[in-house]
Amino acid sequence: MTCRRILLHFPPFVYFVCFVVNPSSRYLGRLAPSPTGFLHLGHARTFWVAQQRALAAGGRLLLRNDDLDATRFRLDFVDAMFEDLRWLGFTWEEPVIAQSQRLPVYRAALARLHAGGLIFPCHHSRRELAEASVSAPHEGGEHDEPIYPPAFRPTIDSPLPPLDAAGLATNWRFRVPDGETLTFDDGHFGPQSATAGRDFGDFLVWRKDGVPSYQLSCAVDDAELGITEVVRGEDLIKSTFRQLLLIRALGHAEPAYCHCALVRDDRGERLAKRHDALALRTLRAQGLSLAEVLGKFVT
Repeated sequence: MTCRRILLHFPPFVYFVCFVVNPSSRYLGRLAPSPTGFLHLGHARTFWVAQQRALAAGGRLLLRNDDLDATRFRLDFVDAMFEDLRWLGFTWEEPVIAQSQRLPVYRAALARLHAGGLIFPCHHSRRELAEASVSAPHEGGEHDEPIYPPAFRPTIDSPLPPLDAAGLATNWRFRVPDGETLTFDDGHFGPQSATAGRDFGDFLVWRKDGVPSYQLSCAVDDAELGITEVVRGEDLIKSTFRQLLLIRALGHAEPAYCHCALVRDDRGERLAKRHDALALRTLRAQGLSLAEVLGKFVT
């Protein structure tokens, strides 16, 4: 094995990232954009790191279209997503995986969790949860949530309603093992740990509109598609602990994880899809070349 050293420039810091090269590796990574807005510079940097790690390992990349958010999904976002990725020079194996086409897979996973008594129905509103939560909102990812109020959790021996049509139109939460400390070795940030019930609580796995939560769909896809390393932003570190619990509960092998430092604007705020000024399509419309865009985080 050899080590490929790549210089990354994420203002105001410069990082040297060392990728272990193993041509015989069965490395399988993935790009997983969500068509709920236009891709920005932060997405480009994370996807670039994912591609470099796959190339350095002699591995492959899949492209997964995380298109389950019907309230924000737009076809023009899908078209722009493919246009941006191809303009940046990313390549992936066909076919593209659409989460909206995998609902039976997610229902099967939910049924296994239900059979094991690992989930429970939640009928409380977001407002009720926020008012009763034992933790205050903080800067986490869009898929983060306050700790679920212990008073709202049913007892472990409470009977579960069936997963019939009505059951699938219910919010379901995963019952975390209170007090259990989970760990993983991050490919960028090093050792990570969190304690269930203290750092995060019972989390949503199924929504009452009949689709899985991000946590369940992502965990199931990464495990069942054989992803060996997940590369994504640091705002999803806490999600990793939740997904590890799901992957273990479903009896799958765990992938490795590498979380990238977030790209921030000149005020120190992390980029979001509302930052149109740094959207890739905006930068391209301003006449920036591919080299100039990549030069914003790669030197």
